[in-house]
Amino acid sequence: MATFESRIHALRIEPHPNADRLELAAVGGYRCVVAKGQFADGELAAYVPEGAICPRWLIAHLDLVDKLAGSSKNRVKAVRLRGVLSEGLVYPLKDGRIRGKLVAEGEDVTELLELEKYEPPVPVAMQGEAEPAHGATLRYDIEDIKKYPDALRPGERVVFTEKLHGSWCCLGWHPDYGPIVTSKGLSDKGLVLKINPANRDNLYVSAWRHQEAAFKQARAKLAPEGGPFYVLGEVYGRGVQDLHYGQPNPAFAAFDAYLGTPRRGCYLSPAAFARSIGKHFTVAPVVYRGPFSEAALQAHTEGPTALAGRHMREGVVVRPVAERESPELGRVILKSVSGDYLTRKGGTEYN
Repeated sequence: MATFESRIHALRIEPHPNADRLELAAVGGYRCVVAKGQFADGELAAYVPEGAICPRWLIAHLDLVDKLAGSSKNRVKAVRLRGVLSEGLVYPLKDGRIRGKLVAEGEDVTELLELEKYEPPVPVAMQGEAEPAHGATLRYDIEDIKKYPDALRPGERVVFTEKLHGSWCCLGWHPDYGPIVTSKGLSDKGLVLKINPANRDNLYVSAWRHQEAAFKQARAKLAPEGGPFYVLGEVYGRGVQDLHYGQPNPAFAAFDAYLGTPRRGCYLSPAAFARSIGKHFTVAPVVYRGPFSEAALQAHTEGPTALAGRHMREGVVVRPVAERESPELGRVILKSVSGDYLTRKGGTEYN
């Protein structure tokens, strides 16, 4: 889950390839379609990201009444305008100010613009009885590569895995708590699901029951001394999200693994993950190994899924072959999301 924020950026103005009266305002790797001449190259403006719920005054100010997504017509969603993907909105400054407040490049103006992150309702199958597990859950965030376009070095050896459209699930074990089963939202709050009869129909607890034997085998090899161990994956299939990959029932595909106490342990490298976890679990498909380039990223972000089903690809997750961290990002792991996925109709985004 990427960080939700709106910041002040210096825009790069680029021509629109298919329209004389439109231009592209670029922020990092994101591009927004704007009216030609509306912004100057290098001009400061606020970037309002996809998924933002906008207040009425902001919608009116941008002349977007009844033009945004959602039942209340207040949600920012990616669209294609004259064949070009537009991700987000650009809010202009007035004399360097927003609502009378002087702002500077890089400043977070999320609260000033009164933006909220869209959170879809949680389906019944993803709800359940939970309890705290202090210090035993992982915070797992993958930022968009468009937000950090320089995080990967040209030519750096990388692995791209397909980003499956399902629901994030962590299966783990901690010596203080025993089995750990949790969702993205619960894990961020330090909560885990109870493995009890009341949760027998819970999506994540069901995944644990089906994967318990495989998990124990992997744990015996990777954490034989009884330390904390976690396998992270996606629960996907019919009934989970709008893309089901031809899977009639929920299934689990692993994409990462962690050894040790949260915040003090380490993730497995792609090679170690394939050698160990890949022997016990179904894993997210690897779609590319090789030197990183923008061309390789674009070629593998779009297109059909590598799994069954006549679906578009959600995108890819990109990791260096050699695990590393950066001061700006922390662990270097990024996602690149397909334009077709972002602009599909009737999509669901349950977590």
